Amino acid sequence: MHAQHSPRPADPLDLLELDTLLSPDERAVRDAVRTFCDRRVEPHIAEWFERGAIDDIHGLTKELGELGLLGMHLEGYGCAGMSAVDYGLACLELEATDSGLRSLVSVQGSLAMFAIHAFGSEEQKEAWLPRLAAGTAIGCFGLTEPDSGSDPGSMRTAARRESGGDWVLDGRKMWITNGSVADVAVVWARTDDGVRGFVVPTDTPGFSAPAIKHKMSLRASVTSELVLDSVRLPSTAVLPGVRGLRGPLSCLNEARYGIAWGAMGAARSAFRAALAYAGDRVQFGRPISSFQLTQAKLTDMSLELAKGTLLAFHLGRSKDDRGLRPEQVSHGKLNNTRAALEICRTARTVLGANGISLEYPVIRHANNLESILTYEGTVEMHTLMIGQALTGQAAFR
Repeated sequence: MHAQHSPRPADPLDLLELDTLLSPDERAVRDAVRTFCDRRVEPHIAEWFERGAIDDIHGLTKELGELGLLGMHLEGYGCAGMSAVDYGLACLELEATDSGLRSLVSVQGSLAMFAIHAFGSEEQKEAWLPRLAAGTAIGCFGLTEPDSGSDPGSMRTAARRESGGDWVLDGRKMWITNGSVADVAVVWARTDDGVRGFVVPTDTPGFSAPAIKHKMSLRASVTSELVLDSVRLPSTAVLPGVRGLRGPLSCLNEARYGIAWGAMGAARSAFRAALAYAGDRVQFGRPISSFQLTQAKLTDMSLELAKGTLLAFHLGRSKDDRGLRPEQVSHGKLNNTRAALEICRTARTVLGANGISLEYPVIRHANNLESILTYEGTVEMHTLMIGQALTGQAAFR
């Protein structure tokens, strides 16, 4: 018996022809983001990661704004008003280059801008959203604290109202993307009326944002601590449209949705590198792609990549049609970050020792995904959110 050889598909990276799920306009969005990333970021990203710094982040952010990627799923105020699927495709392509690039866009649009757009006054929207959409200003989002991550209700940052109507904020926030380069921070704090959000210009006296160094993940991303030392704000600084944790948690759901797509971009990049390497690397007189164990690894990666991408597509269509419940977003974030990390780890084994070199994207994506697995809700928290939806029982208080 001789092995039967069938013609390879036109695109071995898309055996299921998932591209047919996209409209021509959606493909155009996807291609525009990919072209930008290939031209502007790919030639430099490994160096930025190794150095732990992005060259001209303000110029890069402005270019992202010119492309319409900042707050692209929001309406008005200079925002592009595009669909959830369009935004997801952008997140996938951005993270295929680097998770830090997607984090910059995600924090700007889905956290800082979304909070102001959804809960801000008209004055706040007019003052900040057009600049943030254009990328001439950078935003950050202050919720996590040194001792308060998965339990935001235990935050210590507090805001007190003074007799003249001003607010005074004291506290610290931790692991804040964009913090050191931001022009405005959306900061959540305890008040006598519950948790409230505040729009804080970063040049306000008492505000500082020291950069967090010595990271081994998300190195091509600005991560900072926010320190608020008697930061005095006018009465108009509070977000009037929400009280309580519903505000920050709804913003996190927006960001988590983008992560479900973005993680598949990192996974695709690692899978593509492994497939190409397996075809080029010769051992025992044959390319390693001809060995059964290597083919099993490539097949498993392809399956998980396709399933995760299909899940992201489904969530995107659902979000556009009727919105998403928190547990649905948790499905996407939990499944796709875990799957992406496993794809990167498997790809690393295909590349052998070369898998740890920044000459290839695999170890960079794997390191980044260790952070993506945790931020915007840990594996444990998303597991219990889904568990509560399944059983009706809250396993955490």
